[in-house]
Amino acid sequence: MSTDTPASAPAESAAERYLAVQRSDEFAGLRRALRGFVFPMTVAFFLWYALYVILSAYARDFMGTKVVGNINVALVFGLLQFVSTFLIAWLYSRYADRKIDPVADRIRAEMGEVTHEHGPRG
Repeated sequence: MSTDTPASAPAESAAERYLAVQRSDEFAGLRRALRGFVFPMTVAFFLWYALYVILSAYARDFMGTKVVGNINVALVFGLLQFVSTFLIAWLYSRYADRKIDPVADRIRAEMGEVTHEHGPRG
């Protein structure tokens, strides 16, 4: 019979710490901040894309309207899909830098202190 602590004890305390962080107000705020950006942007982009598809299917005359030379409204809308994708990615990057990353870094630092106490694998 041995008096050594089982090898699973540090892992359990780390697991308990992860659960405690998951239940914390700071983590809940982080999730709320992420959802507060991602869900509205996803809905907005989906509606914008659906408008493009619906107009392409049912408003062919409008989409075929020439804007400049051989460039029509459909081509402009199609290119704007790319622009809006890059715009959303850029906005998310700025939002994450200001609202999400600082909180995530704090949480990660707190968890790093806990996991380093028990070695590199927790």
